[in-house]
Amino acid sequence: MSTLTKSIKLKQKNSNSNTFKWWIGILLLFFAVGGYFILERLIVGLTTTNLSSITPWGAWIAFYIFFVGLSAGSFLLSTMIFVFGMEQYERVGKMALFTAIVCMIIALTFVLMDLGRPERAFNAMIYWNVTSVLAWEIHFYVVYIALLVVELYIAMREDLVRLARATTNTFRNKVARMLTFKSSTINDHTKKRDHRWMKILGTIGIPLAILGVHGGTGAIFAVVSARESWNTGLFPIIFVVSAMVSGTALLLAIYVIKNKAMKKPIDHQMVVSLAKMMVAFLFIDLLLQFYDLLVGWYSLADTSLQSLGTMMGSSYSWSYWGVQMGIGALIPIFLVFYKKTSHNINALLVAAVCVVIGIIGVRFNIVVPSQIVPIMEGFPAGNYFPTFKEWMVSLGIVAMGLLIFTIGDQLLPLEDDEPVEDWRDTNGK
Repeated sequence: MSTLTKSIKLKQKNSNSNTFKWWIGILLLFFAVGGYFILERLIVGLTTTNLSSITPWGAWIAFYIFFVGLSAGSFLLSTMIFVFGMEQYERVGKMALFTAIVCMIIALTFVLMDLGRPERAFNAMIYWNVTSVLAWEIHFYVVYIALLVVELYIAMREDLVRLARATTNTFRNKVARMLTFKSSTINDHTKKRDHRWMKILGTIGIPLAILGVHGGTGAIFAVVSARESWNTGLFPIIFVVSAMVSGTALLLAIYVIKNKAMKKPIDHQMVVSLAKMMVAFLFIDLLLQFYDLLVGWYSLADTSLQSLGTMMGSSYSWSYWGVQMGIGALIPIFLVFYKKTSHNINALLVAAVCVVIGIIGVRFNIVVPSQIVPIMEGFPAGNYFPTFKEWMVSLGIVAMGLLIFTIGDQLLPLEDDEPVEDWRDTNGK
């Protein structure tokens, strides 16, 4: 290797190291600031929020269903690879599983913050009410997270064994040796076994993610008959399709941002394909939302019309027209289909980020406007907007999730093209 090449690689390594340190420093700062407000919320209670008996669900519930959707969407994308053999997306397969785990951790933390008595979080499991959709959801979440962890371990096992046998003695290698129990082997039999189990677990996970996890999250809203805008059989389906939109967009954004920051090559063809898939799911999602709104308007029911009016023509309408439809739909569709940007990595990255932001607007529009409308004539109307402290708590939780993802990405082999130096095969050669 020439002196010039070594010099260039050394500069890239130092640059990546500095970028990583800045990234960790910023996240730790956000987590520390958010952590202060999280502690205040746990000590003082929900008085730090604008939640009330009229609007008991707010931004934290919107973020909860947003991150559950990201998790379910990321997992379902992984099943395209491990179950249906779509190898063109294999590069992000393990990352999709790890992202699904991290997003569930974030989602459940948001729920914990929203509970009036967080210490009673496990009561729904201990005292299981089989007629409660929420109680079923919690059990589905536990099984789903366990399945994700096992599937991710099997997906990484071969790479973990290689890392464990590397002659280097970094902390990453030590973690790999601990996770492989120093006795794992790689051969044709173990590869076939791992592949078979990945397919079995992925197949089991598909109905679990669709019916139990995110479809079930939609059912939590759909069974609330007091809110006509929620009380529809389309809601669980909309939640699942929306999860596919946001999950695909998130993985695309993570892959491109990470590789750009680390100065790694980007699989251009895969990014373009993921962007097209993202927009395809987005069209289906918009179609379902259109019919849901059409039925609500055509019913001419007072509460349905008031909910639509609140979402589209009140002080809350900025979220629908600006975030959900503008940022989340029109901009990404234009960028993916416009000839000059359809194959531009930066443009597709912007489209993916816009979709993720747009889905946050979708979740906010599901949760808040419907609670503003009085349940019955003569009842007081709701009035909700997140307080500064609610935003700070949200910032701390998201920073926590990004820290978990960043540390995991550094310690675990989440990409198939990661080189493992000085690996020796089972015969020690």
